[in-house]
Amino acid sequence: MRILALSTLLVASLALVACKEEKAAEAPPPPRELTQRAMGHYCGMNVLEHPGPKGQILLASRLEPVWFSSARDTLSFTMLPEEAKDIQAIYVSDMGKAPSWAEPGAANWIEARQASFVVGSRARSGMGADEAVPFSDRGAAEKFASENGGRVVAYSEVPKDYILGSNAEPATEGEQQPGGDEPRHDAPVTPKRGLTE
Repeated sequence: MRILALSTLLVASLALVACKEEKAAEAPPPPRELTQRAMGHYCGMNVLEHPGPKGQILLASRLEPVWFSSARDTLSFTMLPEEAKDIQAIYVSDMGKAPSWAEPGAANWIEARQASFVVGSRARSGMGADEAVPFSDRGAAEKFASENGGRVVAYSEVPKDYILGSNAEPATEGEQQPGGDEPRHDAPVTPKRGLTE
């Protein structure tokens, strides 16, 4: 009887260890902290030189992250057929925790597939293009959209044409922006109010 109880306990312990190892294998690798060495994948420039949200993609085939000067560029990497598809994690700046638009933070990342994005706002990326502004808290995203225009969407709802550019051409003064209530402006815009309020 004692041998049966010990055997059962051993089998249960092995099953528990195997389950924990499987969950650990499924968990995405953690984000890396943004440093001066981070160069944008598409622009080839230092990522820290640009305001607005940043991104990083961790690939199984690379030791270092693929860095992006904007959240929009990060999302475009996932949509372009010529880019690597061995993606382990997609991280974007959580702008709800950012000290400011000019300084989004080096360590406040959110997995993009868990984020809410504001598209069509007046806010522009560091390169002056339309931006998909990420937030971990949907309420913070809705507040940002009410103050800066645009609409809030989940990762799976971000319009591909908005990210890849066919719907992101600069509009003329007074023209309605996609998903927003206010006109676009060609110059980069610093969002209204502090992002952490």
